[in-house]
Amino acid sequence: MSNQPSTGSKEEIRFLEGPQSRVQELWFTLEVLWEFIRGFRALHFVGSCVTVFGSARFKEGHEHYESARKLSGEIAKLGFTIMTGGGPGIMEAANRGAREVGGRSVGCNIELPHEQSHNPYLDKWVTIKYFFIRKVLLVKYSYAFVIMPGGFGTLDEYFETLTLIQTGKISQFPIVVFGKEFHKDMLEHIDQMLKKGTISPDDMKLFLVTDSIEEAVQYIKENTITKFDLKHEPPKMNPLRWLLEK
Repeated sequence: MSNQPSTGSKEEIRFLEGPQSRVQELWFTLEVLWEFIRGFRALHFVGSCVTVFGSARFKEGHEHYESARKLSGEIAKLGFTIMTGGGPGIMEAANRGAREVGGRSVGCNIELPHEQSHNPYLDKWVTIKYFFIRKVLLVKYSYAFVIMPGGFGTLDEYFETLTLIQTGKISQFPIVVFGKEFHKDMLEHIDQMLKKGTISPDDMKLFLVTDSIEEAVQYIKENTITKFDLKHEPPKMNPLRWLLEK
């Protein structure tokens, strides 16, 4: 596996190194706009989603893979579309779980130096060049979020989503942190932040920590379908190909 940046990541690294020429920064802005348009058009008709975050490194048969697979299947039975980052591991497990119960399964893949490919359990997907655009898309279409065991990327996605809810930038959608043992050190650090006053007691109500699939599904149901009166009716508009809708 090569550690050399792909063409896309080289462009991003160059942009984040500081001011570029006016032409370069205008071109980058237009490219970002185009990436957003592609994402919006590809995912416009996916319906009400629940996004599942987690590591790409767990394989079939691993306890975390199988938990994500089963949990996502149960969530899909509620009528939600399961959305993931589109890759292997937990992402594959979640999309697979939805597919196995006849649910809808979508992914928002990312271009990486080692060419991450989308998993085979997706009904629809889009591949995005920049992480920050991908993260917007993974949040935009979802009414709930599941945090499975993962690495830096999963924690980044968890705390960014939590911050958006905490600051009122998005509605108070439910977040489920699944796996008490795996996340115990992270939860201890959150308790430390509470003790030091950097977060408030009410912030502790923004997420549920559980090992129970039944509890997770019920929590999502009560805080989405009941709270927002979701009907899960299929979109009635027909895709317009000239708008890049699929």
